[in-house]
Amino acid sequence: MMINYMQSFIKNTRGMKLFTCKWLPASQEPKALIFICHGYAMECSITMNSTARRLVKAGFGVYGMDYEGHGKSDGLGAYIPNFDHLVDDVSAHYTSICEREENKGKMRFLLGESMGGAVLLLLHRKKPEFWDGAVLVAPMCKIAEEMKPSPLVISILSKLSGVIPTWKIIPGQDIIETAFKQPEIRKQVRENPYCYKGRPRLKTAYELLRVSTDLEKRLNEVSLPFLVLHGEDDKVTDKAVSRELYETASSSDKTFKLYPGMWHGLLYGETPENIEIVFADIIGWLDKRASDGHGGFESELKRENDAFQLKE
Repeated sequence: MMINYMQSFIKNTRGMKLFTCKWLPASQEPKALIFICHGYAMECSITMNSTARRLVKAGFGVYGMDYEGHGKSDGLGAYIPNFDHLVDDVSAHYTSICEREENKGKMRFLLGESMGGAVLLLLHRKKPEFWDGAVLVAPMCKIAEEMKPSPLVISILSKLSGVIPTWKIIPGQDIIETAFKQPEIRKQVRENPYCYKGRPRLKTAYELLRVSTDLEKRLNEVSLPFLVLHGEDDKVTDKAVSRELYETASSSDKTFKLYPGMWHGLLYGETPENIEIVFADIIGWLDKRASDGHGGFESELKRENDAFQLKE
């Protein structure tokens, strides 16, 4: 299948230029839209390219963007001064795409990997009725104990983050080494100039800790249809919290898959056979929801009806 790839820059409310991209089927209307939320220190156009192309070949339209301080967007490398601002940027851009005339009536799904899973859950919290479903890949609802600094270090860092927010002095393991099973993928990520390889900055680490702690406490508020996937040998994000999300979320349509022997980077860091398994599950789940939703018409009607009832 021919794929049309396009990229452009937008400006956020803080005057920063943010990189955005899209992959669309060249010769047919997409059956639904998928919006990618990438992980910490990663970016969309290179690292998520294989994921996007697989989804387009399955008939979907895919949109991506690099957050502030990530990839080709403005900002200090992997510096997140305020996670809520990052979520606002993503929400504003992705909702504006959904509201374009040509996309009205198309179902809209979110796909978030790692920290992108946290972004995804906060997008849903911001607009609980807006999104038709979500795929959460090793979501950061809790940072795994192996990756976390000790409580004493955390308390010192929390105090320092207000004073020297951009400093890169967080002790921690090499995430690339811990996240991706395949050596050639580690090499690609290390050689990608748009991926951040330094130590986490103080304020960024504080924000990741703050957001994941908050999400963990409020898993029951998640109400949209979702598929959550986790590798059993993940040492970056906590698989137990993915199970807890599945068990406590108020969603009536929820699925949890735990993959024995797989690591954190399920979308592109695994063996080719494992990646096939993961994508068969993702595409199977999306296909079923997209066809059950009658191409978004039902969800659009529901939205119009909800809006109508709100006006009354």
